Amino acid sequence: MSYTSRGVMLVLSMLLSTRVALGFCGFYVAKADTQLFNKASKVALVRHDGKTVMTMANDYRGDPQEFALVVPVPTFLERDQIHVGEKALLDHLDAYSAPRLVEYFDENPCRPRVLPAPMAAAGRAQQAPTSAADKSLGVTVEARYTVGEYDIVILSAEESTGLETWLTQNGYRIPTGAARVLGSYIKQGVRFFVAKVNLKEQARLGFSYLRPLQIAFESPKFMLPIRLGTVNADGPQELYVFTLTRKGRVETTNYRTVNLPTGMDLPVFIKGEFGDFYRAMFDQQVQKESMRAVFLEYAWDMGWCDPCAADPLSADELRQLGVFWLAASGPTPLPRPGRPVMPQAQDVFLTRLHVRYDADHFPEDLTFQETADRTNFQGRYILRHPWQGTETCREAEQYRASLPQRWDQEARTLASLTGWNIEDIRKKIPGNATAPDLQKWWRKLWKD
Repeated sequence: MSYTSRGVMLVLSMLLSTRVALGFCGFYVAKADTQLFNKASKVALVRHDGKTVMTMANDYRGDPQEFALVVPVPTFLERDQIHVGEKALLDHLDAYSAPRLVEYFDENPCRPRVLPAPMAAAGRAQQAPTSAADKSLGVTVEARYTVGEYDIVILSAEESTGLETWLTQNGYRIPTGAARVLGSYIKQGVRFFVAKVNLKEQARLGFSYLRPLQIAFESPKFMLPIRLGTVNADGPQELYVFTLTRKGRVETTNYRTVNLPTGMDLPVFIKGEFGDFYRAMFDQQVQKESMRAVFLEYAWDMGWCDPCAADPLSADELRQLGVFWLAASGPTPLPRPGRPVMPQAQDVFLTRLHVRYDADHFPEDLTFQETADRTNFQGRYILRHPWQGTETCREAEQYRASLPQRWDQEARTLASLTGWNIEDIRKKIPGNATAPDLQKWWRKLWKD
């Protein structure tokens, strides 16, 4: 596949309301979706029994006539294996699985309330004619389609220089170094799925943005090509992979899959700075892993969420993403207390992976495996608002005396996650200005 510095699915250039929802464990108040990062690509992979449906979106913002998508694919694609999807599907998937911020409000310590314990967790196309010039380059144009607003060509090639020449002659500017990567795919016997925007069809259909492309195919390999996109990138890129499977969470096999830090209590001022916090925290984790790891941001059975950063996807939306094993109709699962129910979706497990990559640190395409691990995981960060009452009792005195230590621990946690200066953090914590001696005297001798 080919990713540009801005493309989602390996795009080669052709000179070419935050909504507050009540969850079972706290109030959801903010999310860290893909819009926090530049050069972010989103790919959804539906996978079961060797069958794959791939939905490819991108944040390309240039002239549509200068856009093209070049994707290595393991097999010939017929016309009805290609579809143009809706951007809203990936946006919904992103919002639903995004790392989230939740908040709690301390109870009156003089009148404690007993809370319930949390619950556990079309027919085959005719072969397109291949010209003598194409044959001389070792390139075979196997099919041409127009699907929605895209003109699509399925190519095979005998050697990389011929393919590079063919792409150049047909209006694609290939960056230096692409031939080497193209050659490695050719040796694997793959074909190339190439899509351009058909401006007349785009105008007729009335779309002002590029909709995601979807392809369905069968292959024993569960992988995502990323190397073409590193050839002409002007720096590291962000990639989000959403996998929808039946058995359990998905992990990479040729790179480490690392859980992001989660479940930490943070100072309450982060409510207004959650985007800055999450970017800084992710930067720290990438640096800690020397930019050689894939990070797990979410793994959950899609029948429910806790707390929900967006409404669950409907069964119809999942089928549009390619979840082919969902029945068209069926009984609705019984609701579970505090958990939104999605009809017919209990047989789908969602994994959200986030990777920052470049050619030096990710020299191989991503390969995946589905595991039987159905342990729920989410990037979730907690704000605890202190009780503001004036009642007096022994418990209230003990509670007020414990706040400075709690605030200091939250400050230390935030500094550790982000690399931010701890003294700057302490100054922004409400209550610190009036709280007596928030830190032990000796901590002032040597700065953190």
